Amino acid sequence: MIFRWFESLIDAFKEPVDVMPPTSVRRFYLFYLRQAWSAFAAAIVVGFGVAIVEVALFGFIGRLVDLAQGGPDVFFRTHGMELLGMAFVALVARPLLNSSHDLLVNQAIVPSLTNRIRWQNHRYVVRQSLAFFQNDFAGRIANRIMQTGSALRASAVQIVDAIWYVVIYTGSAIVLFAQADLWLALPLFAWVFAYVGLLAVFIPRIKHRSWLASEARSKLMGRIVDGYSNILTLKLFAHTRREEAYVADAMAEQTGKLRQMTRVTTAMDASITTLNGFLIVGTSALALWLWSEGRVTVGAIALSTGLVIRINNMSGWIMWVVNGIFEDVGTVQDGITTISQPRAVQDREGAMPLEVVNGAVRFERIHFHYGKQGGVIAGLDLAVRAGEKIGVVGPSGAGKSTLVNVLLRLYDLESGRILIDDQDVAHVTQESLRSQIGVVTQDTSLLHRSIRDNILYGRPDASDAQIAAAVHKARADEFIPTLADGEGRHGYDALVGERGVKLSGGQRQRIAIARVLLKDAPILVLDEATSALDSEAEAAIQDSLDILMQGKTVIAIAHRLSTIARMDRLVVLDKGVIVESGTHAELIARDGLYARLWKRQTGGFVAAEDAPG
Repeated sequence: MIFRWFESLIDAFKEPVDVMPPTSVRRFYLFYLRQAWSAFAAAIVVGFGVAIVEVALFGFIGRLVDLAQGGPDVFFRTHGMELLGMAFVALVARPLLNSSHDLLVNQAIVPSLTNRIRWQNHRYVVRQSLAFFQNDFAGRIANRIMQTGSALRASAVQIVDAIWYVVIYTGSAIVLFAQADLWLALPLFAWVFAYVGLLAVFIPRIKHRSWLASEARSKLMGRIVDGYSNILTLKLFAHTRREEAYVADAMAEQTGKLRQMTRVTTAMDASITTLNGFLIVGTSALALWLWSEGRVTVGAIALSTGLVIRINNMSGWIMWVVNGIFEDVGTVQDGITTISQPRAVQDREGAMPLEVVNGAVRFERIHFHYGKQGGVIAGLDLAVRAGEKIGVVGPSGAGKSTLVNVLLRLYDLESGRILIDDQDVAHVTQESLRSQIGVVTQDTSLLHRSIRDNILYGRPDASDAQIAAAVHKARADEFIPTLADGEGRHGYDALVGERGVKLSGGQRQRIAIARVLLKDAPILVLDEATSALDSEAEAAIQDSLDILMQGKTVIAIAHRLSTIARMDRLVVLDKGVIVESGTHAELIARDGLYARLWKRQTGGFVAAEDAPG
């Protein structure tokens, strides 16, 4: 089928070269357009044919008027074949060329190239560091990914179409006018220079203001999505008016930037419309005067008047196309600021997969400060034996969660190294490193997908029997069959809502445990895994955690010291260094920082000022 053939010309999901997209607008365009050069080359060729046919038809109208002066008998007998030829052009060649152009643009370029750009940008951005996403609105990042693809494609297609119409129409008109009488081309010559001059004045302003408007639109999108993503916080604190004002401020900024852009486009429109009026009047008046002097025929009057009116309409279209092109270029320029950023954490060249045999972990003189002055972790040494279960405790800001972040290589160390079975984590691939470490965090975030999809994140190729076994061990089979979403899906097929909001904290945590059980990684990190739960829910989940920890190297961080008191060894951090180490009983007997934290607990909770960070 013809549609499918054209749709197959560009593969939207072609594996990209994993490099940072260029930071300049010109090279950014070329980076993606080169990947679809054959489709654009065909569109350029077909576009040339379309423009030539259009001009030929207009040129024939003037000739037709002159040929008809001899009377119908002579006209049809002498010029019948020429009429049939132009009928073929109008009935066959023109529709065929236009259809080919539409198929190339609408079937090959619009859907596939747009989404190839989006797909490749997403693939690059999703591999950015954690800090990249923490420093921007998720909505703004997503908006820039989406709009950059469509804006780049739209402007590229418009440039191809506009070039031929401008060159062929204007060039052919000058030739046709000059053939009739050289003087007839003078108004068009003057118009071309004035038209180009106006574009040169207005377009740079439109481009700059379009970029500012696009930047403001991305900011507005980010604020709106941020509010929707945190709708519970908005309602709990009853700050609807405050949130409205927060969004209204960004909306007012975006409206102002958009108005500044549209002022320029309105001024350009008025200027070019006035200029076109001079072209129509000047060309028509000059053609009539030349006819009155016997220097041109009636056909030349019909041709010149009809063609300048066509050029007038075309110039208006070109003006809006050029305006649209540079508006899109501004959007692409805005997108580049997010997309074309170097990755802070990257696999080294030649990085090999991590191979875990025993699961021993060793931190050697590690330093990390999140780029801030002062220490978060400063010169820390820690060895965790294979199969050992250690608990990490300490006051807020001691560096406990940071220790987990650098182990997972969410951030790169400033100095020192981390070894797993004597393999430096900085020299292995990030994917293989994280595949060997199971993590249960305090703020369990589920994907807005089904229960089954969330659990399968632990092992995508797991069978239903393996899923059921993990769910049973996590004691999640007590509630999964009772779940239902708003669209009638039940049990494993029920969607959990954004970040899992349709489930209770205990339910989310059990799903997270089932997911990590299914993953069955040799190293396990529990980052305050039960701190968000009440005591009853924590007790219910503790058995699942005990099952989860069996046979693994475990690093556990907890608000509640009672949950890690049974660990093989406890490590006490303060200001990024280890100040104490030993079993619960040994540390209590030592009467140091751990003993003070333990004594300050009431009902198993650490006092607020000593809560971990």
